[in-house]
This record gives sequence, structure tokens and C-alpha cells, in this order.
Amino acid sequence: MKLSADLQAFEGRIGHRFRNPELLVQAVTHASLSSPTRPDNQRLEFLGDRVLGLVMSEALLSADSTASEGQLAPRFNALVRKETCADVAREIKLGDVLKLGRSEMMSGGRRKDALLGDGLEAVIAAVYVDAGFEAAQKLVKRLWNTRISQVEDDARDAKTALQEWAQARGMVPPRYIEQDRKGPDHQPVFTVEVRLDNDASETAEAGTKRAAEQAAARALLTRMEQDQ
Repeated sequence: MKLSADLQAFEGRIGHRFRNPELLVQAVTHASLSSPTRPDNQRLEFLGDRVLGLVMSEALLSADSTASEGQLAPRFNALVRKETCADVAREIKLGDVLKLGRSEMMSGGRRKDALLGDGLEAVIAAVYVDAGFEAAQKLVKRLWNTRISQVEDDARDAKTALQEWAQARGMVPPRYIEQDRKGPDHQPVFTVEVRLDNDASETAEAGTKRAAEQAAARALLTRMEQDQ
């Protein structure tokens, strides 16, 4: 089987040439386009989630030999969560090669975190099946790159940290106000403001309300800590 030009280019972006190209085709095929002769990526996604978890567990243990389980768990969660996988998928333009049914294409499936994250896990599994654990491990470490060394900042839940900061100073919990929502349903942009008792506030935009709240909280917490 010969891969299409776009999938060959994708191989170049991830740095792996498949011995069995059908694995890559399956990895990028969403259930909305599956058929008896065209298997989708759900089984590979199931496997890829476990391979990713093992690679990240080993990487975190190697990166910090003194960290406790309580320190490692939030770092692990930050590295393997769907939003992080989707961000990595966007960097390698996985959305460009996803094979989707018409309904998913019309609803912006190539940009959805869930589809991108699942697709990336399927690609990881495809590399694992094609060439073994070491190849999959190299792929994950290359794609996640500095995220592993910088994960401490990402692992910190900004909303929780800001609430703890406020309560330690006798303030009520921060208030989050959705100021705006724009864009089509399949690609919304939320604008959220977070405000403290002392009227300090920050505003942020993101593709989900939760992400916008986290971004606003992180910005405000950073400013409050710098002003101390």
C-alpha cells in the first residue's frame, strides 16, 4: 500500500516511516468514516493512551528522582490530558490528515480537541505496533519536547491556586464572569474575566470556557504574586 502525498508529508513531520502504512491510515480514520473495509482508530486510541501513559510515567521519574507520588500525579495529568494532546496534534498538523465523515467535517472536527487528542493517541499506538516501544517512546519524547521539563507550571491548577491565595488573605473566592462568546458553535471563543475582592482583575480568551477561566486565573495570580 502506498500512502497519499499528505500522509507521506505527515510521516516526515512525526519522523517515522511506517513499515505497514495501513496502520497510519487506520490511525487517522475517525469512526464517522469507518466501514467494514475501513477500520477506524478507536482501538488504536485505546492502546495509544496506555503507551503514552507509560512513556510519561518513565519520563517523569527520570526527570526528577526525588519527586513524591503526590508531586508526580498532577504533572502526569497535565502531560496526558486531552487538551495537551490536542495542542501537540496541532503542532504536527494532524487535523489536516484526519479522515472524517461529512458531518464531522461540517462541524469543524479537524479543530476539535477530542478528535485531535484521540487521533494523536492512535498515531502513537500505530508507531508502537509498527516498530515497537522504543520507537513510540522516541516519538512521544520528541513531540512533547520541553513540555516534560516545564510541566511543573502546567500542572499547577490556576483556579485552585488563585482561590487559595485569596482565602489566605481573608477574601471570598474569585468571581468568574463570562463577558463574551463569539464565533460559530463548532469553533467558539470565550472571553472570561476573573475578579477579586480588591477589584484586581484579568481577562482571557480561549476556545472553551474552562480554558479561558484557567488562563485568566493564571494571569491574575502571576500579577498578584509579582506585586507582593
